[in-house]
Amino acid sequence: QAQLVESGGGLVQPGGSLRLSCVVSGSIFSYYYMGWYRQAPGKQRDLVATVTTGGSTNYADSVKGRFTISRDNAKNTVYLQMNSLKPEDTAVYYCNARDIRTVPHTDYWGQGTQVTVSS
Repeated sequence: QAQLVESGGGLVQPGGSLRLSCVVSGSIFSYYYMGWYRQAPGKQRDLVATVTTGGSTNYADSVKGRFTISRDNAKNTVYLQMNSLKPEDTAVYYCNARDIRTVPHTDYWGQGTQVTVSS
């Protein structure tokens, strides 16, 4: 069982930056595909970015060129650097860890961190 704790959310003006962090404990971080998802009020939870165990990344079209996902296996941490933030980026951001050793894969989620982009 993995436990995920996010941090780094907050209120930022349009055009600003934030860096989210997610620390994973209770299991072997290097086995997990890691991702960030977000959910705005009244909407479904959507993929933002993922990073595989080998470091390959994938981004939603809406954040390409603005957001960067990275992982530090030594610190059991995944990051989401968010630049050029827009009001439409406002949402609760959730960290996801996917254990690819299991079939079907097992997903673990953090509690979420609020990001609000507003002037």
